[in-house]
Amino acid sequence: MGAEAAGAAAVPLGADAVLLGFVRALRAAGLDAGSERLHAFLRAVDALRPGMRADVYWAGRSTLCGGHDDLERYERVFAAYFGAQGEPAPRAPRAVPPPRPRVAAREASAAPRTPGEGEPSGPPAVTLASSAEVLRHRDVAGLDAAERAQLRRLLAEFALVGQTRRSARRRPARRGDVDPRRTVRELLRRGGEPARLRRHARVERPRRVVLLVDVSGSMAPYADALLRFAHAAVRGGRTEVFTIGTRLTRTTRELAHRDPDLAMAAVAAAVPDWRGGTRLGELLREFLNRWGQRGMARGAVVVLLSDGWERGDPELLGAQMRRLHALAHQVIWANPRKARPGYAPLAAGMAAALPSVDVFVGGHSLAALEELAAAVRGAAGAAGAAPVRGAERA
Repeated sequence: MGAEAAGAAAVPLGADAVLLGFVRALRAAGLDAGSERLHAFLRAVDALRPGMRADVYWAGRSTLCGGHDDLERYERVFAAYFGAQGEPAPRAPRAVPPPRPRVAAREASAAPRTPGEGEPSGPPAVTLASSAEVLRHRDVAGLDAAERAQLRRLLAEFALVGQTRRSARRRPARRGDVDPRRTVRELLRRGGEPARLRRHARVERPRRVVLLVDVSGSMAPYADALLRFAHAAVRGGRTEVFTIGTRLTRTTRELAHRDPDLAMAAVAAAVPDWRGGTRLGELLREFLNRWGQRGMARGAVVVLLSDGWERGDPELLGAQMRRLHALAHQVIWANPRKARPGYAPLAAGMAAALPSVDVFVGGHSLAALEELAAAVRGAAGAAGAAPVRGAERA
């Protein structure tokens, strides 16, 4: 489809939901249209004419296609999504979320049927669950476009909640300490007659979770998956997210978008240091001075998602990690490189940080992120979430 095929007939293409649906269709066709390309596409459409078909066509072709092999798929999806040349302009499609695969197969029925009774011998749900199980253990850096799309749908199902803590506030309860005020009021209401003792108990609340996500060049293959993990955490509440690279950027507000793709586009617009270097020590000091020391990190579960490559002074990183460890309830470090054969925390930044890390986990796959979520919840015996001690701290 050339420029002539993308005529100038006005179509209702201004809504982000319509453009986002188009990008999702491209992903389903095999294009690796990640968060940065989506953000570039939305910016290009805004700079041109959002309601003009030709401008939307060329904006997408210039930003969403990564090579010559993508052009044929792009042409086909654009014609199917917005209509071929000469067809009337379609209405804006409804923003219907893509079907989400089942992570586990359905339970077998009480009376199993034999093949040939009108049902296929291999249920699709079982096949889909099997492919999802295989995907859980695949390294994110080695996934193709279709597998990345499936991973995004699975990450949208995540829920991250911090460990519970007993707050100073109390609520009425059947069991617990005697509530003297309510008990005395009840006695006065009854004119001094005997009454049942009123009791109260402390309210349990989840601890705040703070995620520091490395978006430097060495973490580029994992950044999108980790930020989608952070998006699911923000959706669960009481979670703050910062990106770290050459700058520290608070992205909690951007990740509050309900739609994951729109949230990723907002983060891409807000973060100025994608694929740059890493200044972990300086940025951790900035976080502690500006937010952490004032209360955000106090008593919280703080998670650093980084490979530990440090361009600055490792001693500075070690000193700031000790400050963080003194403030936080628990410090967790998720390193995608940890799962590689023969890995040892020999990088200067990682070696300096480990003495102040309570739990050291991987972050390279969906299964590793599930282990990370279990560690944040405080689940005992979470696989891959062993406490850091001994040789690892040395």
